[in-house]
Amino acid sequence: MPWSLHAALLWDLVLGVLGTFAFLIDLGADLWAASQYVLSGRYLWAALVLALLGLASVALQLFSWVWLRADPAGLHAPQPSRRCLALLHLLQLGYLYRCVQGLKQGLSVWQQEAPSEFDLAYADFLSLDISMLRLFETFLETTPQLTLVLAIVLRSGQAEYFQWVGICTSFVGISWALLDYHRALRACCFPSKPLLGLGSSVIYFLWNLLLLWPRVLVVALFSALLPRYVALHFLGLWLVLLFWVWLQGTDFMPDSCSEWLYRATVATILYFSWFSVAEGHTRGRAAIHLLLLLSDSVLTVATWATHSDWLPSGILLQMLLPVAGVCFLLGLALRLVYYRWLHPSRRQEPDQVDGTWGLRSLEWHHLPQNQRMAQLAQNFFSKARDGAAMPWKGEGNGVL
Repeated sequence: MPWSLHAALLWDLVLGVLGTFAFLIDLGADLWAASQYVLSGRYLWAALVLALLGLASVALQLFSWVWLRADPAGLHAPQPSRRCLALLHLLQLGYLYRCVQGLKQGLSVWQQEAPSEFDLAYADFLSLDISMLRLFETFLETTPQLTLVLAIVLRSGQAEYFQWVGICTSFVGISWALLDYHRALRACCFPSKPLLGLGSSVIYFLWNLLLLWPRVLVVALFSALLPRYVALHFLGLWLVLLFWVWLQGTDFMPDSCSEWLYRATVATILYFSWFSVAEGHTRGRAAIHLLLLLSDSVLTVATWATHSDWLPSGILLQMLLPVAGVCFLLGLALRLVYYRWLHPSRRQEPDQVDGTWGLRSLEWHHLPQNQRMAQLAQNFFSKARDGAAMPWKGEGNGVL
């Protein structure tokens, strides 16, 4: 095995281990926070933390189970029986099972002297599913939990140590999930394109973090000032975003019922951040989404101004809003830099020769291909896909 491939596989394995530990730490932090709220008599906050955790976990298990059932028979062999897998998902352990499965495959490939094309492709297959599930978990649980804890801190005027830990790890975890998802799509679905380098990774990480922070702050401030109306605000905007996603004609899941679960999840992601779900040029849709969130934030600020100039904790809005504005402008500038100079559509690379890992022209139909994620890659890299030699276009999901 070439040293470069051996090092890349080791790096992927290390990232997989870190990602799994990060999930467990985040889960432990949420349970710890809920227990602290119960011990201090703040039962409503504890109930909200557990409700967000439970809803996100159920959605995650549904996605995992539907994907496993849709995958070709024998692809994941050997694996537990369907009844055992169903029990794992019922016990909310489906995602952890996938993480362990991905780590086992990654370790197996790394230990082989000359790993086969099938083993490498199968490791990519598992990695893409795990990255997608991690992204869903981030916006269904981590981001709402971050918004909730910020609202609690702003309303109470003080932050306990477990809350500060949760805030910091949530921000890093959210940005890392976005970056991991982006790198997985780019590396596995566009192998002929250059990998996301350190500079590109930093820029992509920062603009996601800086654009997400003002949005989370807007919702947290709204929750702190008008807690009775935050659910109505979310539901109203979420329904608009859900309708918009439906109009784009998504076709990600294997059946129409599970497709609505995907659309509902995407609408939740769009409530906080941008996510491309349809084929074609994404610049116009991204601009519409940005203007929608910006308009909603401005209207929310106007609502605050008509009710109170002070937060219950005594923190001036005039101190927080300029910080959010600066973060938004800086994040927007970094986003423009990324798409202007660092996006793969700006780097036209020659295709790799036959027989390399990038283009498996003679053996492609024998290798596992994660078609659902390949379609998202085409949506995400709408311009770059034309030069990426996408041999699976138009094929079914699974082993081609």
